Amino acid sequence: MKKTPDLSTRQLRAFLALAEHRNFTRAAQTSHLSQPAFSALIRTLEDAIGTRLFDRDTRSVQLTPEGRLFEGSARRLLDDMGSAMGDLADHVERRKGRVRIAALPSLAAGWLPAVFAEFMQAWPGIRIDLDDALSDACVALVRSGQADFALAASGAAADSDLRARELCTDRFHLVCRADHPLAHEARLTVKKIAPWPFIQMARNSSVRQALDVALHPLRLNAVFEVEHLATVMGLVEAGLGISVVPALTLFHFRRETLVTRPLPLPALTRTLYLVQRREGSLSVAAQTLHDLVVARLGSLQLD
Repeated sequence: MKKTPDLSTRQLRAFLALAEHRNFTRAAQTSHLSQPAFSALIRTLEDAIGTRLFDRDTRSVQLTPEGRLFEGSARRLLDDMGSAMGDLADHVERRKGRVRIAALPSLAAGWLPAVFAEFMQAWPGIRIDLDDALSDACVALVRSGQADFALAASGAAADSDLRARELCTDRFHLVCRADHPLAHEARLTVKKIAPWPFIQMARNSSVRQALDVALHPLRLNAVFEVEHLATVMGLVEAGLGISVVPALTLFHFRRETLVTRPLPLPALTRTLYLVQRREGSLSVAAQTLHDLVVARLGSLQLD
């Protein structure tokens, strides 16, 4: 099988210039080449293809049948190359692009929207796809290539194919009704919290995992086990129990009927990480959002 020739854009442009002007001198001028250099370029093109593309005599230059056949293909090749380079330039200059991010719901609903708004104001042509999911699911999306990076909880990214950058350490707060005895307790302790009806998060959540590790072997008086923090809020507000949640989730509980209080338990923390694949680099758009997330860490409200 004969090898397909490697053609340059210079050769294709020279060919089309000569096909249009039918004169070597004028075609060379429009190509900003000397006539000998232009003639050599046409000759190398014909040698690469293996056939004559032009009939020349002292009075005229005409396309051969093969030249006429090649003319349409040459225009399409240059148009496709121009489109490809233009599209690449748009991505490099961040006029267009797509970023896929996975994040814990507490970050996706509380802190990230302001970061997204700042990013999209600066780069309105870039689309952000967000998956708000529990930590293990966030990490799985990064590993499978369905997310460029993720904001996930402690211990979720210890595998060799991923790398994790620590973002912050999130401390926990008691949440109860304003008329609950613990709302005015002088000094909160685990023993004082344990007897009260407790609203637990699901076992696969980073909130629940952090609580189980920090309070082991103590068992809380769980009356509900739920998936969503909005449900925790509703149950606590109805007086059905108390709960313990990270600082980054407190926006769910900003109500006059509720009280949130920091817990003086040094062991009860949740470390959050920015997770990405160890191999390969991020796209320009994804790296820009990654860098903005890191730069805006100081705005995280953890008190």
